[in-house]
Amino acid sequence: MLIDVHGHIGRVLFDRREYIDAANLIARMDAWGIDVCCVLALCEHSEAPYLEATTEDVIAACSRYPKRLIPFCTIDPRFAGNIPTADFRWLLEEYKSRGCRGIGEMLPKMNFDDPRCINLFRQAGESELPVLFDAMDGETSYGLVAGPGLHRLEKTLQECPGTIFIGHGPTFWAEISADVPSGQRSGYPRGPIAPGGAVSRLLRQYRNLWIDISAGSGHNALTRDPQFGLAFLQEFQDRALFGTDACKRTDLERGCPNVTFFHGLREGWKIPESAWEKIAWRNAVRLLKLPLSEARS
Repeated sequence: MLIDVHGHIGRVLFDRREYIDAANLIARMDAWGIDVCCVLALCEHSEAPYLEATTEDVIAACSRYPKRLIPFCTIDPRFAGNIPTADFRWLLEEYKSRGCRGIGEMLPKMNFDDPRCINLFRQAGESELPVLFDAMDGETSYGLVAGPGLHRLEKTLQECPGTIFIGHGPTFWAEISADVPSGQRSGYPRGPIAPGGAVSRLLRQYRNLWIDISAGSGHNALTRDPQFGLAFLQEFQDRALFGTDACKRTDLERGCPNVTFFHGLREGWKIPESAWEKIAWRNAVRLLKLPLSEARS
């Protein structure tokens, strides 16, 4: 059993040849041995350089394959008046009633602890919808700003104890090391990891933080220092989630390093089978409250 918590449809690039529809996604899942995929919406944020991936697009696509695809919704914190007291409960409940199991991918170019974000995050917790975010500091076009040492994320974890946050993105994963090279907080630092990084510290301190090991950022964080990466996965096996974040149609032909890496963990017995199964699917079933029969369909 393998559940991908980070899938996409639509276009990340303007090249229409890279467009991914539900059929493309299912073909890729079959090729990579993925049973169920969470499809994350993208387009509600004005900064998002993506096309044809709104919450409505995602819900419609997932409805064609209800046993294979799970929709996530996205709401911009500036929606409904751009004020820190906006009521999103009606919309969250509507999306839940239509099958959405989480919020994501959250990536507006805003500070993590902006009062408008905190307002939405608290209401997400009330609705029992986990928030999967992309943290990207610096002069980038999108991504929540977490701050050095992820201090803005930490403040958010403190102010929203009833909300589950799923960590993802270059800035989040760069902070797995206590020593983040200058200019690489939004990139892919290489080399040995210095213990004491913000990611491990926050995971130990805040039970409402989980991790999404998808994309180049997650793959880089876990493989740049293999011994550290294996120890990290074993320590946080109860809150780690497998994902791909493969955004291009051509990924089917090229393959996905995250899939190869994760299958390699099992084939080489590099982590215990029980830990592999938690990351592969058991944690997702528990977090998203998936009926076991649905997850195994």
